[in-house]
Amino acid sequence: MKKIFFSISLLFLLWNASAQEVAIIPQPVSIHPQAGTFTLKNNFSVGMSSPNADSRRVAEYLSKKISIATGFASEFGKVKKETAIRFHLSAAKSKNAEIGKEGYLLNVYQDSVSIIANEPSGLFYGVQTFLQLLPKEIESKKSGSNISWSAPCVEIKDYPRFAWRGLMFDVARHFFTKEQVKQFIDEMVRYKYNRLHWHLTDDEGWRIEIKSLPKLTQVGAWRAERVGRWAEFSPPTADEPRTYGGFYTQDDIREVVQYAKDHFVEVVPEIDMPGHSLAFVAAYPEISGTPGKYEVNSGEKLIDWSLPGHPALVDNTISPANEKAYEYIDKVIAEVAKLFPYDYIHMGGDECSKNFWEKNEAIAQLMKKEKLKDMNEVQSYFVRRMEKIIQSKGKKMIGWDEILEGGLTGNAIVMSWRGMKGGIEAAHLGHQVIMSPSTNTYLDLRQGDQLTEPPVYATVRLNQSYQFEPVPDGVDPKLVLGGQANLWTERIISWRSLQYMVYPRSWAVAETLWSPKENRNWDSFVAKTEKHFERMDLAEMKYATTLYDCGFSPKKNDKGELQIDLSTEVKGIDIYFTFDETNPDNFYPKYSSPLSVPKDAVTLKVVTYRNGKQIGKQINMPIEELKKRAGIK
Repeated sequence: MKKIFFSISLLFLLWNASAQEVAIIPQPVSIHPQAGTFTLKNNFSVGMSSPNADSRRVAEYLSKKISIATGFASEFGKVKKETAIRFHLSAAKSKNAEIGKEGYLLNVYQDSVSIIANEPSGLFYGVQTFLQLLPKEIESKKSGSNISWSAPCVEIKDYPRFAWRGLMFDVARHFFTKEQVKQFIDEMVRYKYNRLHWHLTDDEGWRIEIKSLPKLTQVGAWRAERVGRWAEFSPPTADEPRTYGGFYTQDDIREVVQYAKDHFVEVVPEIDMPGHSLAFVAAYPEISGTPGKYEVNSGEKLIDWSLPGHPALVDNTISPANEKAYEYIDKVIAEVAKLFPYDYIHMGGDECSKNFWEKNEAIAQLMKKEKLKDMNEVQSYFVRRMEKIIQSKGKKMIGWDEILEGGLTGNAIVMSWRGMKGGIEAAHLGHQVIMSPSTNTYLDLRQGDQLTEPPVYATVRLNQSYQFEPVPDGVDPKLVLGGQANLWTERIISWRSLQYMVYPRSWAVAETLWSPKENRNWDSFVAKTEKHFERMDLAEMKYATTLYDCGFSPKKNDKGELQIDLSTEVKGIDIYFTFDETNPDNFYPKYSSPLSVPKDAVTLKVVTYRNGKQIGKQINMPIEELKKRAGIK
């Protein structure tokens, strides 16, 4: 009996020790820790049972990553007895149906590492997991010494829950270079994203060369430079230089698409229409329904979001009644379709202000001719014409959920961003959907208190991203292609600010899209996130630590007085506070129950600690702001 107890205890200790070292995002389907470790050494070998071009590229990817951090040399070849890392592609007759095209089996033994997959993409994702098993110094940009490059022995079976695991990158509001787009791809594949939704056009810039319409980039890619608060900039003067911006040549596009393909990422272009089209209209004003001279928006106020229907101050739409517009659109889509070899083109369709349409005679005639009841049906008419153009180029159309308004026909795929409602409605109509609700997956929204974050209209905390569930109750899972996190860049002007907004929330969304629903656990995810923060530090990447910051929940109590609840997203964190204008530390009062405000207090100052060390930022919250949030005048 004692021997049995000892054996069980030993197994538990081995599992616990290994489990503490395994911090894999997204969480695999199954992990079985084993005894011992595998140690990587110089001149290690990578063997391939099927040394085709794709397998070789994955092997080179792994070797390059290891070499940068370790300085180790490597060699490639067939699998031999002494081979350290072994790639096995299953033969056609012996493919593992359970793991599918992107799944893998990863076995780390004491003397070797084995990655088995049906397709090279599975090998690639197995490599991403193996890299996360190595010490955090693997993320360093320079070789380290005195490090044991060991990984815990483990058996992992893994495959994705969804086929569509997307990240959207808006390069229209602020232009990012070709090399930065490649870096974006490098970073997204580490967490097993496989779709890059490339938002290439908007009111603030046209970023893709269209040779048959050269003014799209000659005019539409450039605007006056502004620094400050977005949508509150001063309008540019007529003689002000339009030198801020940029675009991708068609050779640039081909290069990025190939780079993505080499990393098992499909690129989905978005050409946003009929709204969000001011850059198009500025280049070719004849496609508008409102005569006039147009300029690419520089960040000055364009739409009044406070009024119903969000009316535009300038007509930023393509007129659905303008036949010349469809001729130009056909030229655009023809060239775009040739540059992107995959199935989909995204036509946008969101946030189309219709106030200029309402007073347009040509629109009125179109409504009469086509028996269109209202402006939503006018937009639906445009959407149908767009789908025919896109289909004529051999592609399938995706649109934001506004394309449902006025009726949706054909085979369009709906990307649901205004919550899940649009996706649910589209699925009930039999359309495929991609879930991308702003309440969970919008990475441009602030992730901490509005007092401490860049100004924007809403908040998405890390735990909200982790709560994302792509398949709502009552929806056929077969119609949900997957989900996506979106990065709009109105307020993101640099690579460092981009990283701050993307991490760690994109990790949370990655886990919701890859991992089995039953495998997800918030506390476990937080622990893994903290381990990945250490990796980010070594990679010299920026990330947000707002999960450690204090959150405020003010309300009016039964007496009509202000009551303040404080909280953090993470367990085990202490909150210290003051009302006396001094800066608190862990020797000040510790929060334990809802706070009442002393009569003459002006500011509530809070700071968070863990294990006696400050972990979150100090926040100085005006009492008047708390009263405002609580609805107290």
